[in-house]
Amino acid sequence: PRIVAVVMVLQRVEGLSDREAVDRLSFDLRWKYACGGLGVDAPGFVHTVLVDMRARLRRSARPNRIFEAALAVARQAGLVGRKRVLDSTPLYDAVATQDTVTLVRSAIRSLLKVVPAPQAAQLRGLCRRDDDYVAPGKPACDWQDAAAREALIDALSRDAEAIVASLSGQTLPPEVAQAAQLLSTVLGQDIEAGADGVFRIVHRVASDRIVSTVDPQARHGHKTAARSFDGYKGHIAVDPDSEIITATAVTPGNASDGSVAEALCPDVFAQAKAEAEWVPSCEFPTENPEPLSVYGDGAYGTTEFVQKLEQAAIQVQVKVPPPSAPAGKFSKAAFEVDLEKRTVRCPAGVLVVIQPSAAGGGMASFGTSCQSCELRSQCTDGKRGRHIRIHKDEGTLMRRRREQQRADWKAAYRANRPKVERKFGHLMKHRHGGRRARMRGQQRVGQDFALLCAAQNLKRLANLGVRYENGAWRR
Repeated sequence: PRIVAVVMVLQRVEGLSDREAVDRLSFDLRWKYACGGLGVDAPGFVHTVLVDMRARLRRSARPNRIFEAALAVARQAGLVGRKRVLDSTPLYDAVATQDTVTLVRSAIRSLLKVVPAPQAAQLRGLCRRDDDYVAPGKPACDWQDAAAREALIDALSRDAEAIVASLSGQTLPPEVAQAAQLLSTVLGQDIEAGADGVFRIVHRVASDRIVSTVDPQARHGHKTAARSFDGYKGHIAVDPDSEIITATAVTPGNASDGSVAEALCPDVFAQAKAEAEWVPSCEFPTENPEPLSVYGDGAYGTTEFVQKLEQAAIQVQVKVPPPSAPAGKFSKAAFEVDLEKRTVRCPAGVLVVIQPSAAGGGMASFGTSCQSCELRSQCTDGKRGRHIRIHKDEGTLMRRRREQQRADWKAAYRANRPKVERKFGHLMKHRHGGRRARMRGQQRVGQDFALLCAAQNLKRLANLGVRYENGAWRR
């Protein structure tokens, strides 16, 4: 297992396939030396051993134990400090994104593959299209003919609906139930019956839309408003001083960064709790002049995460997004919000009372006051005047926005936050297994991403001169 683990790490360092990795072990003396000084004629192993080892790790209680072992060495060498920088990067899916027709037909094929042969024959008998649903790919159609396309989508949808209706209410084996659920989902997300009873593709994008039946957990995501991708997001927490990765996570591409922010820095929260409770047995030092701090861009600046940091007495170096407004118009920052008096004053001096909402916060509506206002053109184009929405945690937002205007806050942010971008440059060096995932499914991609981070941590430890002396790891 030790030799296989070393090969897995070296494979991720160099971005190799399984076959290429075992070839390196057989013919590269450097790899033999890294695996414990193997002899020149030491035999290798079949590349499927790597597949089996990943599966065994995935089934174990500690699937990311290689990452944990490398991080433990860094901690013992004193390379993990009290600051964390959080960020994410797209991980492109290992399969092709499918259009609606291919999605529905592939889902039908997948279901017919997993049901018993007699039941599969029965379900095929319910289908009215001249298609045995065996061969992969798109069905034959004159794609330039709108009527032919519409007829194909309607017929395909009716076959899928008949199959789903036939299985409804039955007790199905887990594999069949999963395939039936997938078919039902892809049918419902993109297809609907019109008033004339004909099934057509809907002109909208369903929330949490499945983009591929081959990897149903992949999602369509946006890194920026103009840059989209299909697949997953890889999240990391980095110690900016040593550039050691302290935590990893993988989410579907449409997940918000803030949804995993707390999970990326559990050690910081544990340290803060230990210091607050003065736990002498805590593995972290309880006396340190440097404050605990977490850095992140606006994607992590949710009020929930910021408040948890504040409650734990952790220094908040996470950006809270500024208030937005149409180009050239006054943003909410130009209005004076008084949460104690529950009022808002506009740039023209008009004062209105905040009307509370059931979910918390409220709304300040200037309404008719905007009709004759000289600043109207700079404020709003709405017929009903300007409205200012007050967040349920508006006090937190206002406090953090004032804080991040301070010169010392900006200096600390600029000094530490960019470190994570360089680390992503190291991680994404190789396209295969870096930017593009080698696996399918969130669990497998997450395990492979953690292994990639472990490999980069080991490289960093070597660059920092960490060595084993007198029974301990030292720098």
